[in-house]
Amino acid sequence: MPLMFEKPLGMIDTLPALYERAREVQSYIERETESWGYRPIQTPSLEYYETVGNASAIREEQLFKLLDREGQTLVLRPDMTAPIARVVGSSMKEEPLPLRLSYCSALYRAQQHEGGRRAEFEQFGVELVGDDSMNADGEVLALLTSNLRASGLSSFRLAVGHIQYMNAFFEEIIDDPQIVEELRRYLYEKNFVGYRQRIDRLEISEAEKSRLHQLHSLRGGPEILERAKTLAYSSKAHQAINDIEDLWGILQDFGVHDVVQIDLNLVGQIDYYTGIVFEGYGGPLGFPLASGGRYDELLEKFGRPASATGFGIRLDRLLEALNHINEGGPQKRSTLILFHKEHHQQALQEANRRRQNGESIVMQNIASVPDINAFTDKYAEVVSITDRRGGHNNE
Repeated sequence: MPLMFEKPLGMIDTLPALYERAREVQSYIERETESWGYRPIQTPSLEYYETVGNASAIREEQLFKLLDREGQTLVLRPDMTAPIARVVGSSMKEEPLPLRLSYCSALYRAQQHEGGRRAEFEQFGVELVGDDSMNADGEVLALLTSNLRASGLSSFRLAVGHIQYMNAFFEEIIDDPQIVEELRRYLYEKNFVGYRQRIDRLEISEAEKSRLHQLHSLRGGPEILERAKTLAYSSKAHQAINDIEDLWGILQDFGVHDVVQIDLNLVGQIDYYTGIVFEGYGGPLGFPLASGGRYDELLEKFGRPASATGFGIRLDRLLEALNHINEGGPQKRSTLILFHKEHHQQALQEANRRRQNGESIVMQNIASVPDINAFTDKYAEVVSITDRRGGHNNE
């Protein structure tokens, strides 16, 4: 195949049927989010590497970099949290906190040896900036639940953890930060076999190894929290547990606790998280379609220290979970008006009348259609203009 027809690694074409469905799902989510008082924002696709690129906490090898005419290094935005933090610290610095912002934007993360993973994907998300209470974490989790339901997803679950519990737990047992990072990486990748094997090679007591192994079992409802307190002794770990207990009560108030599972193995993908973290799973997907958490230190990098929390939904993964990709062909929605050249005016009048009633109308000169049966099969209704008086037949 000629090179001109190839796409860069990780890039895809979105064909009309899937694009239309994505816009439809997006509109449902946007309306729901607007009803919660969140205001949409958009930022440039290109940002300076020295500011947003560094602050994004996306791995260096995943950044798309380029130089501008002045020799400044730019990056295609790898996430939206850092760009929004930049805006909150600059253009919106006079707006009082808390701020509730939403976005729907394309993100770019280079894939080197990961076949099938997207390097460009669209994400819908929210950021609640300036509220350090557990109510804010509860609100974004409840809004995420509401958004997934508004999209039409009926079967999903949210896993909620706390970064500070995991950090405190490892600090009590392991002195080497590199080993801690290895264990965190195994947990992030859900490689529990590798996690157990790495623990078994550590030069620590069998009792401490047993504690590390038991971390893997801290999944379930609020009943696991008492056991979590016996595994980690520090005040920092216990404060994290208290946070989750407070959060659980707030989720009960929202009526969304039934879709939430506590998971103290959860490791945020991005390392600026400082508190509650969570992931959303739906349908048959074995990987998260949504993620988020609390980040209380990022805004300081942009000159406006503030607490914040938020989430992002991968729209491509949400569509996969919804199973709305119709492999049999596009959904039949539009009406087709077929006409001969001499009947163009009548066909146009009929099309205008129907469009004013909210219908989607395609007009087509029949002389330009190579295969009339294949072409008309794409439409929900076919109207043929048959005579100069504007008469027509419905097929």
